Amino acid sequence: MTLIDDFHAALVATMADLPGAELLPDRLAHACAQVLPVDGAGISLFFQSGRRLPLGASDPMSGEAERLQFTVGEGPCFSAHATGEPVVADEPTIRSRWPGFYDALVARTSIRGAVALPLQDPLRGIGALDLYLVPPHGVAELSLSDAREVGREVAEVLQAQGREGARADGPAWLAAPAAERRSLVWQAMGFVNSALEISSPDALALLRAHAYAEGASLDELAERVLSREVPVDELSPDSDGPP
Repeated sequence: MTLIDDFHAALVATMADLPGAELLPDRLAHACAQVLPVDGAGISLFFQSGRRLPLGASDPMSGEAERLQFTVGEGPCFSAHATGEPVVADEPTIRSRWPGFYDALVARTSIRGAVALPLQDPLRGIGALDLYLVPPHGVAELSLSDAREVGREVAEVLQAQGREGARADGPAWLAAPAAERRSLVWQAMGFVNSALEISSPDALALLRAHAYAEGASLDELAERVLSREVPVDELSPDSDGPP
């Protein structure tokens, strides 16, 4: 069997535990982690400047790594999206290039290596596949050509299933649980934007700074802001509270 045959066999095997069109990205991430020598995988979209939408992850730790990248606004996937080229990052590279992400990653996960791949047609420019490694596994063990081949198949499957299960507001897999949770961040941004009379980019920056200072993810903080557990005045630059 070829690598892609193995990938599709792994994808089919996930159906029993992860049924439903909205869980397709989770199934794809699981299949990636099964057929490549990695410890986890995540799939995401960039649909506006600064707005990254997680679609699925192979495991909770990979999902956490995505949330941490989004919280600090830096990391291998952000760099891969900006350049359009794969980024291969071992632990020293992560530590030196993205120190904020590294500190959060070490504090909350055992991941120490990452390979970020921009997805190609039909998701060129917006889709990304992140592959994560935990010691003793390292990025040198992963064939970049194999990772690219699997990444191309991920994009093809998302496009094909998107056509078949399309809704009025887009493909059914856009309703993935991780994507639904990320929507709370946009709501919190709007809330802060209105309450403090600042721009959306500034609202996002305040939320990021507060989340980082607390050691929380931006998704977690957004839920607390919307539930009024964190008063919006506390986020103001003029506030005496954190950050």
